[in-house]
Amino acid sequence: MPLTPEDVVNKRFQPTKFREGYDQDEVDDFLDEIVVELRRLNQENEDLRQRLLASEARIAELQRSGAGLANQLTSTEPSVPTFGSLTPVSEPAPSSFPVATDPSQIDGNSTNNLLQLARKLHDDHVREGISKRDALISEGHATAARVIREAEAQQRVELSKFEQERAMLEHTILELKSFEREYRIKIKAYIEAQLAELEHQATNENPSGGDSNSSRFAQNPPTFQLGQNSSEPFSS
Repeated sequence: MPLTPEDVVNKRFQPTKFREGYDQDEVDDFLDEIVVELRRLNQENEDLRQRLLASEARIAELQRSGAGLANQLTSTEPSVPTFGSLTPVSEPAPSSFPVATDPSQIDGNSTNNLLQLARKLHDDHVREGISKRDALISEGHATAARVIREAEAQQRVELSKFEQERAMLEHTILELKSFEREYRIKIKAYIEAQLAELEHQATNENPSGGDSNSSRFAQNPPTFQLGQNSSEPFSS
């Protein structure tokens, strides 16, 4: 089924868990732009459709008026006898008096001329209407193609921007993971060094086997926590 602006507005995506996704505000803004563009395209298509219907109605009206005029002129055209019904006549003897022109022949020629003129006007109107209709259709197709190209170009630009942002975020994540690994290694080394130093001090103070302080240290080893600032990274 065709996509409408209401479909885009009412579309709801399920939130993802434990995986990366795009910024919801940026996605909503982009969807709003798509809705505006779809509504503009629908309105433009509706305007073109109305203009096309008006042109077709005008063509039909011209065709009806031309057909009515042709029928009216045809009904007034005098009947012409066929060649089979004509009887040969003897050629009249030359006369010194001029032969009078038949009035019916003059009326028939005038009617034929009017009929030809009416048909020519009718054909001209029909051709003009068809030409306008084709021009409107071509203009509508060109406009739709241009709008689609612009929308696709804008979409490619937005997708390229999103891809760049995603690459930057992935790079930042990798840097944070590397920093975490190095930090863990440093913490482990620091703790091991502190434990070794404490054991060495305890051994030097009580070489016979330890006293109450060393026993207390063995039973309750000190704990280390991450400090509040960089100058005191650890506190016991």
